[in-house]
Amino acid sequence: FQPDFTWIKNRDAADNHMLFDAVRGATKYLNSNTTNTEATDAQSLSSFNSNGFSVGNNVAVNTNTEDYVAWNWKANGSGATNLDGTITSTVSANTNAGISVVGYTNNNTASQSIGHGLGVTPKVIITKRLTGSGWGFFGPILGVDKYMYLDTTDAQATASGYMPAPSSTVVNTGTNIWSALNSGTDDSLLYCFAEVEGFSSFGSYTGNGNADGPFIYTGFEPAFVLIKQTDGTPGWLLHDDKREPDNVNSLELAPNSSGGDVTATDRMDFLSNGFKMRSTNTAGNASGGNYVFLAFAEN
Repeated sequence: FQPDFTWIKNRDAADNHMLFDAVRGATKYLNSNTTNTEATDAQSLSSFNSNGFSVGNNVAVNTNTEDYVAWNWKANGSGATNLDGTITSTVSANTNAGISVVGYTNNNTASQSIGHGLGVTPKVIITKRLTGSGWGFFGPILGVDKYMYLDTTDAQATASGYMPAPSSTVVNTGTNIWSALNSGTDDSLLYCFAEVEGFSSFGSYTGNGNADGPFIYTGFEPAFVLIKQTDGTPGWLLHDDKREPDNVNSLELAPNSSGGDVTATDRMDFLSNGFKMRSTNTAGNASGGNYVFLAFAEN
């Protein structure tokens, strides 16, 4: 298929994560592990194609003999104008898959709203200002006014008045202006995700600190799982079934780190209806630790 959101990582070297989407256009990238401003390089992801994507010789996407992974989602092309919010947005939404890519221009004003195009309330929202600041991670998965950052190991924090609940049509900004959501007058980006039965599951679990760890039900066999402890500071964990097609799934990457593949000790099993933690490591299974997860099936 023609992807509209492509995330690439060099598995063999300490290169930045490279995130591309069709709303901003090919060749323009952001790095999930940094607060860097959006950059443009014709030798990065050079085009979104009908059956995939093409890359140039940027080392973060194509170094000779080095191994890479790419995760791809289908939205709806380069997007269309959305007037549902007080801030006009450009939205590329795939309502069947529960994903939308949203571009908009900040107005540095409290109590605003931004149309997301999903038609249902997103459970997970990831936001990034194109000229700086961190990668905000928030939404009903955490609760009102609670947030984390995709580019750090920080635990969940609370900021009263910053992030009210989203609706089926808009992402709401709070009575206070959050730098990652509507600060300044520059351009920003939202990746919005709603659960779709049989394809995506977003939720939480509590660790038990045991090698016979908790089982997390998703209703499908995961192809991609992202985990973060909310009450501690271990890094994010990202596993998939392409780098590690067999159990135990132990190859991990961290969205907050430029590091390549790390082989963890018996991290988790991907099962027909969910995943099961197999490690006592605190990043995924501290005794009494609270975690959130994003899981996607292959299609």
